[in-house]
Amino acid sequence: MNWSALVIDDDSGIRQSIRLCLEPEGARVLGVGTPAAALEALDRGRFEVVFLDLWIGSESGLTALPEILRRQPGVSVIVITAFASIDTAVEAMRLGAADYLPKPFSPDQVRLTAKRAVSTHQLKHQVAELQSRVEESEADGFFETQSPAYRNFLDTAMKVAASDAVVLLRGESGTGKNVMARWLRAHGNRRSQPFVTVHCPMLSGDLMTSALFGHRRGAFTGAVADSAGKVEEAEHGTLFLDEIADLTTDAQSRLLRFLNDRTYERLGDTKERKADVRIIAATNRSLEDEIKTGKFREDLFFRLNVVTVVIPPLRERREDILPLAQHYLEFFSQRQARREMSLSEECARAIVAYPWPGNLRELRNAVERAVILAPAAKLEPVDLSIPAIEGGADGILRGPLKDTVLGGDFSAEEIEREHIARVIARSPSLEAAAKLLRIDPTTLQRKRKRYGLT
Repeated sequence: MNWSALVIDDDSGIRQSIRLCLEPEGARVLGVGTPAAALEALDRGRFEVVFLDLWIGSESGLTALPEILRRQPGVSVIVITAFASIDTAVEAMRLGAADYLPKPFSPDQVRLTAKRAVSTHQLKHQVAELQSRVEESEADGFFETQSPAYRNFLDTAMKVAASDAVVLLRGESGTGKNVMARWLRAHGNRRSQPFVTVHCPMLSGDLMTSALFGHRRGAFTGAVADSAGKVEEAEHGTLFLDEIADLTTDAQSRLLRFLNDRTYERLGDTKERKADVRIIAATNRSLEDEIKTGKFREDLFFRLNVVTVVIPPLRERREDILPLAQHYLEFFSQRQARREMSLSEECARAIVAYPWPGNLRELRNAVERAVILAPAAKLEPVDLSIPAIEGGADGILRGPLKDTVLGGDFSAEEIEREHIARVIARSPSLEAAAKLLRIDPTTLQRKRKRYGLT
């Protein structure tokens, strides 16, 4: 476990002794002798623990405590002093200190206090992450497979997870890139460290650069205070850049620099900072096409493309479709207190036959909706509310393709092409067709181009 500690003490012997105690425990320790040097260090790097001397020369260390917590919210501050008293301990805790360590202290006391503070710091991150992601993780974290192709994919992904290399996740919309990013983190060396997500399409302009790297007060309209960015928040952990093709030009430039030397500056600031972060990026778009149109930097693409993981679409792991549907059915039926729900034989056949152009997301949403709205405990094809499969397997693929899905010679891509063509033919607009297919219009446009549909 890697973590960082800052020691603020005017006694170089104390700084050295704490460093010698903590470095064998995996800590990177920086010692400074003044509050001003401490604040500069806090601006340049991220720390899990700060050891703060109660008296630094003639200055009270407690006067610096609020500013330390303002610059790095959530950091655990341990006050150390040779003048221990109940009053000073109470005052330190009131100002936000996490613990109190009287001098003289033993190496074991330093290590125990630091471990307790680091554990608390990590627990806060873990609880916040679990609170925001528990439902999605329980529903989507299903990686058992009966597909040889997907099993080979997971074997490769496991090797990638064990490294610290930059990873580019590619795949169609709905294939589970967000879930795969968390899976890579969970099977890597940074599993106990923060996992921070940046949804690139939700930000633009200065807001995107600020979200990634932070900003100084006054850097842009609305920047009323200094702010740390996601890179700093993810220190020692993983930063997941979702839909990286939407990064602005400025954010691309800054990210390229960070990937090259792990340094960056906050927006509107000139201080160089460092961060120890693993980058996982994801996109459902062709970055090569984005490069041709000048929307994405070629040098950034090469830097991101160290290890590329292409997530197979659901149609290429057909052996898993029914087990996944049953997994989602069990999860959502428990959540909705409808514990006896099941799939009819006709519904199971329809689920296997359908090409699921929206991939895992479409399957998950269809099952959740059916669990909520279905009048009976046994689901029928009509309960899935997907027009193309209402009426069972025979209703999905009429005509010459009907028998191909259930044992013929047509490929999954040919089945998907036929299905998309029929939905487009009976829809009043491409937007309506995309809605019926449970995919976004951009994805539908790409599929039309790919399959030569007009």
